[in-house]
Amino acid sequence: MTNNNLSLSIPDFTLSPRIDQVGIEERAKRFTTRSIKTSSKVSLLKLVLNMIDLTTLEGKDSEGKVKQLCYKAQHLHDSYPNLPTVAAVCVYPSMVKIAKKALGNAGINVAAVATAFPSGQAPKDVKIRDTKFAVNEGADEIDMVISRGKFLEGDYNFVFDEIAEIKEACGNARLKVILETGELVTYDKVRRASDIAMYAGADFIKTSTGKIQPAATMPVTLVMLEAIRDFYYKTGKKIAMKPAGGISKAKLAVHYLVMLQETLGQSWMNNEWFRFGASSLANDVLMQLEKERTGVYQSANYFSID
Repeated sequence: MTNNNLSLSIPDFTLSPRIDQVGIEERAKRFTTRSIKTSSKVSLLKLVLNMIDLTTLEGKDSEGKVKQLCYKAQHLHDSYPNLPTVAAVCVYPSMVKIAKKALGNAGINVAAVATAFPSGQAPKDVKIRDTKFAVNEGADEIDMVISRGKFLEGDYNFVFDEIAEIKEACGNARLKVILETGELVTYDKVRRASDIAMYAGADFIKTSTGKIQPAATMPVTLVMLEAIRDFYYKTGKKIAMKPAGGISKAKLAVHYLVMLQETLGQSWMNNEWFRFGASSLANDVLMQLEKERTGVYQSANYFSID
């Protein structure tokens, strides 16, 4: 295995900790029972908004659709004062330049999926060119997918080296490594893939592409958060986390923040270190904020669909 990004002793990934399935699911469930004070709810909802990566990753994506998404990113709800922006807009590499221009100086990052997203079934040189193209177009962040077939075959060296090479191709862009946990199936495999990604140079570890079910779940996310915690204790290096897919309700997102706070602590409670990959979540958060402000729910029709 090679790694030009970290001066670390690379562990034997076959020795990654085993996960107690019953224990992790019970711990994850407890986070949903925490009571949230009304005074804290609005600030948490605004924090959720600020952690969202608004995303469009469809074959029918057009210049107009990407521009509309970028407009929404900057104008979530103009009648509500002092709303934060989202963290990033995530698009295909071919749309990066369009998004970058549309966002201007809004302070919103442009993320691009790469490495033959979502399957990852392409030669390594194609994946590297895909990554370099996105970075050259102006991407601030790269979301790559691991080679799940190689991982499930037990070829961990291949997965490690591929991540390390993509990280090098990213230059100054941050790298999010998507595990596609729905295809890994077991918590033990999620933990092992998390460890490989972090030691190979990932800046973020991310649950899912959003194209496979199940996508993000609280137990899977907790396994990954605990991997980040253990990695930090061993190396002193912070890694960011992004659950993606299946988080569409504000209440659930707040449960995720409770889990984040209690597992990794306050220093991870910002969009540098935690993101939600869930565009539909933004509208539900806006509806909840309006309910807190006015006492009544607005119809979803008051918010944009994109």
